[in-house]
Amino acid sequence: MGIEDKLKSLPAAPGVYLMKGKSGEALYIGKAKNLRERVVSYFRSSGDSRPSVKFLASRATDIDWIITANEKEALFLEDTLLKKYKPRCNIRLKDSKTYCSIKITAYEKFPRILVTRDIKKDGGLYFGPYVSTRAVRDTVKFLRRLFPLRVCGESVFRNRVRPCLDYQLGLCAAPAMGLITEDGYKELVKGAVLFLKGKNRELLKLLKDKMRSASMRLDFEEAAKLRDRMESIKGMLEEQKAVTHKPIDRDVFAAAKDHGACVIQALFVRDGRLVGGEGYFFEDAGLPDDEAISSFLARFYMGSRYVPDEVIIPLQIEDAAFLSEWLSEKKGRKARIFAPLRGEKLKLLKMALENARESLTKKGDASVSRATVISELKDRLHLLNLPNTIEAFDISNIGGAMAVGAMAVFKNGEPHKDSYRRYKIKGAEGPDDYAMMREVLERRYRGGQDAVPPDLILVDGGKGQLNITCRVLTELGVRGVDVAALAKDRPSATFQHEGACMKKLPFRKVALGERVFRPNVKDPVALKENSRPDLLIRRIRDTVHRLAVTYHRRLRSKAVSSVIDAIPGIGIKTKKALFERFGDIEGMINSSVEELGSVAGVSPRIAALILGLKTGGKE
Repeated sequence: MGIEDKLKSLPAAPGVYLMKGKSGEALYIGKAKNLRERVVSYFRSSGDSRPSVKFLASRATDIDWIITANEKEALFLEDTLLKKYKPRCNIRLKDSKTYCSIKITAYEKFPRILVTRDIKKDGGLYFGPYVSTRAVRDTVKFLRRLFPLRVCGESVFRNRVRPCLDYQLGLCAAPAMGLITEDGYKELVKGAVLFLKGKNRELLKLLKDKMRSASMRLDFEEAAKLRDRMESIKGMLEEQKAVTHKPIDRDVFAAAKDHGACVIQALFVRDGRLVGGEGYFFEDAGLPDDEAISSFLARFYMGSRYVPDEVIIPLQIEDAAFLSEWLSEKKGRKARIFAPLRGEKLKLLKMALENARESLTKKGDASVSRATVISELKDRLHLLNLPNTIEAFDISNIGGAMAVGAMAVFKNGEPHKDSYRRYKIKGAEGPDDYAMMREVLERRYRGGQDAVPPDLILVDGGKGQLNITCRVLTELGVRGVDVAALAKDRPSATFQHEGACMKKLPFRKVALGERVFRPNVKDPVALKENSRPDLLIRRIRDTVHRLAVTYHRRLRSKAVSSVIDAIPGIGIKTKKALFERFGDIEGMINSSVEELGSVAGVSPRIAALILGLKTGGKE
């Protein structure tokens, strides 16, 4: 059935539609209250000059659709299909799990203050979720300077024998060492809770009363501490801009487009104060503005993201009533969507639009800067191709055991994490880095649609790894790809003159520097300290190295854990007690027989078996 016939057979019902390209790939996935009206609108030719028509209609060779019972079912089905197919033209957002909350473990005798992404019904006090993870951690750090609450786990807290480093830095009151009474600690918790609840007037009054009491007792040191806390709180409150006198939560969204790029700028108002903002960048696929905003909102509030009282958007959208109803269900009370025409909300929208345009300008400047660095890298390494896409490889193992490989991908000078790959080495035997690198490269470039080579392949190592890479590419018939190998610093003994003799000084080492080897080039390129393309090479190398080492450690930890499970005499309770006492596997195998024996159920024989798991070597 041709596309024209499918357009005629579209039902006038709610559902999800998939526009496909000539290779069967999903170009765009959307939801609609009326499938026929929505999809046919893309293919109207009479006076419809929308860019979306020119882009999608010209590339779509097939259309599929799924009818749903209502718009809500269509919303969730669309989300499922987007995660499965990841179409090029849809707006994609990171999962809302990146947004976190502040937790105070009120159920503990000496409560901790933590940053968490999981909200549980465990008796703890949760505040948030907040927009920026970095801002949350800065807030907790600021709060701990005012109210020094502990952050250590229960096992560390119970086994503490001296004050921690946080105590020396003024970030912990050291309740584990009895340096603060339980009542005194409760006062700290009370102050932190008042601050996080936004009850700042009440908190300042409480601190002022305590400062006066301390002064009356002639405890001027304590009074000075309370005074400093008050001044810090006042200073932080002054930094937050009040945008409304109403204690209301709002999310404000505005969009801006320029030269194929689109940004939707969000401003976040909490309790009437502007607390933050964030820009979300996309490729402009030419979607109508109303459809782009609708799709964005559906993606933005999917999952466990916080729903405010009001959502302010720049224009009317067709499914505003449905989205308002859906957000109200998520929130548990009324949540409304506005496209304001006047007043306070319009001022907020204009502020968001100004920020959107500024973000787009900065993004454009950054793109130009990255393009310049990539061009400089091409000249620096004498490459044939402009290295817009770079794939870097590294190997991690201990004496050949639990060997892994990793591939990091950089596109246009930025990491492309969706393309990262991890490889568990299967064929190589023993500590043979060349064989391991060969296996990883063969698995990456041996046929298949995903085997499309990049502009530049960067391997960690020297001439040996470079030769292996070139050999593998030749054997697989991969041509036209630049290859480079980055050798780590290699120290060399230095010498000094003593008359007519040279005396070796083995105790002094001089790094020869990091060098990049290229095929058929005698002299390597020595990296410089402040060169922008050289900094990019180092960044790529560090990224893939971290990826490989992290994967290797994870496998090693699992392997050691499984060995512990296999030790006779260690059951579930004993294993749990060991982890509570030592925290992790490393803590166990680096302890002593006496320390292990202090755990109930661990005999000297079991302790010796645990210590026997310790391995040497370097990663």
